[in-house]
Amino acid sequence: MTADDKTNRMTGAEAFVRVLQHHGVKHIFGLCGDTSLPLYDALHQLDHGMTHILTRDERSAAYMADVYARLSGRVGVCEGPSGGGATYILPGLVEADESSIPVLGITTDIGVGGRGKYTLTELDQDSLFKPVTKWNKVIDQADQIPNTLRQAFRQMTTGKPGAAHIGLPFDVQKQPVNQDTVWADETFGRYPAAPTTPDSASLDAAAELLLKASNPLIICGGGPLNAGASQELTALAEALGAPVATSISGKGVISERHPLALGVVGSNGGSLAAREVIDAADLVLLVGCRAGSVTTERWRHPQAGSCKIVHVDADPGVIGANYRTDVAVIGDARPALKELLDRVQSEASDRKDRRATSEQTATGLWKARFEKFDELAAIEDDLIRPERIIREMQELLPRDSVIVADPGTPCPYVSAYYRLEDSGRRFVSNRAHGALGYAMPGALGACYARPNARVVAFVGDGSFGFNAGELETLVRMKAPITVIVASNAVYGWIKAGQKSGFGERYFSVDFDRTDHARVAEAFGLKSWSVKQPGDLRGALKAAFEAEGPTLVDVITQPLHEANAPVSEWVA
Repeated sequence: MTADDKTNRMTGAEAFVRVLQHHGVKHIFGLCGDTSLPLYDALHQLDHGMTHILTRDERSAAYMADVYARLSGRVGVCEGPSGGGATYILPGLVEADESSIPVLGITTDIGVGGRGKYTLTELDQDSLFKPVTKWNKVIDQADQIPNTLRQAFRQMTTGKPGAAHIGLPFDVQKQPVNQDTVWADETFGRYPAAPTTPDSASLDAAAELLLKASNPLIICGGGPLNAGASQELTALAEALGAPVATSISGKGVISERHPLALGVVGSNGGSLAAREVIDAADLVLLVGCRAGSVTTERWRHPQAGSCKIVHVDADPGVIGANYRTDVAVIGDARPALKELLDRVQSEASDRKDRRATSEQTATGLWKARFEKFDELAAIEDDLIRPERIIREMQELLPRDSVIVADPGTPCPYVSAYYRLEDSGRRFVSNRAHGALGYAMPGALGACYARPNARVVAFVGDGSFGFNAGELETLVRMKAPITVIVASNAVYGWIKAGQKSGFGERYFSVDFDRTDHARVAEAFGLKSWSVKQPGDLRGALKAAFEAEGPTLVDVITQPLHEANAPVSEWVA
């Protein structure tokens, strides 16, 4: 090897860091481990401009990267060590991939030479991650690093976005790489990187059906938010005079103060009035929506065959999976909606009456939705209703705030009753698999994606127990996050299911109450404990206005006793 050859080389770990940098990566969420030492040394020594956020759990790192990607439009990057680190990081990649969010999970690994020798933390990472990611590769030699990373970023951000995994063995990190191969196209660091426009024939057919429909309805999933298509969606709805409903993941695709907005529909956060609107439609336009069990209340609303279906999605596998589709429009939401708008706008001028009727329907729906809510939110007794928490959040939080909600008590209440003033993604909940412990770390990811926004992590006390250790991370990073804990000493969603479908045979769902405020204080957060409804507003106001992380522990009505906006529990 000549002197020039030596100076033109870097280690595999250094090459890995540089290719991340060249893709425009700004933040990495992760947890250290033995097999990660060369990677960490490269991150320490190189001038790369990336910030590494040390977490207390690999699951948290992946959830942070997930929410970061949803709110920033960039690829989220998380990393962890071999063995247990790999198994812990996996849940976050599953959630991201199922939600069409580009998250790169990097797990370092034992050396290639140690495979098959019962090396500590040995694990078949390729087999572990292959079924739960869009793209997956365990690297065998260092010269594969640059191209492997380039492939991962292209896969994550084109077509249907999704998660990728790369396994990086210890010895590979120390092997030499030719610097000439270390480059990247920063285009693929954001998504959608290469949005596809549907073919003209499907767009023409879809426009024809939309114009013929006398009572069209639009139902959006998270796809239009991923594509940045809120403006196009709103304009199309206005041109057609069609009301717009969303799944939980699609919440925010249209301002929920827009006169055509119906809010969230389905069994989790929907309403009977919204169900009636769906059932009355003669055409449903699904946009970036899988039409899954929750949004459609187990495929009963709309009922199969009751209306025409036009389905727009970047993933052709989604179309026709649950409903017979009259027109399939395969492509990204933004160009698809723009093309549809161009086709219908000139011929939709006679839709004023249709729009007036739709606006009247939406107004009536919101009124019906809030009649019982307002009554429950105003109750002044010894038990704080979840409705009271939402009411105070709505009145106190700035309109550009971001809310990350765990499943259980937080998700249905925020979905149904917290009205987003502007379009765009300002609410995130993990709807693909619904794992507890998502919101608190996810909120930290939100802080790095939206550094000027107030961020709220709304969690149940069941969720709090999954990752209380991340309170230290919030303090260390001085994150402007308020954690609101709905404290009711029960796994409420499961208990509600036992109540409704299993004869109130409650088993192993109750636990002892924790003083979450004192726990938070021990970690260094400013904290409040609230037991009376009249004290809630003052505590939340102080928490929202304070610098750094805060926590408000709210003694809350148990979910199985509440008037939750859930049309049916597991039965």
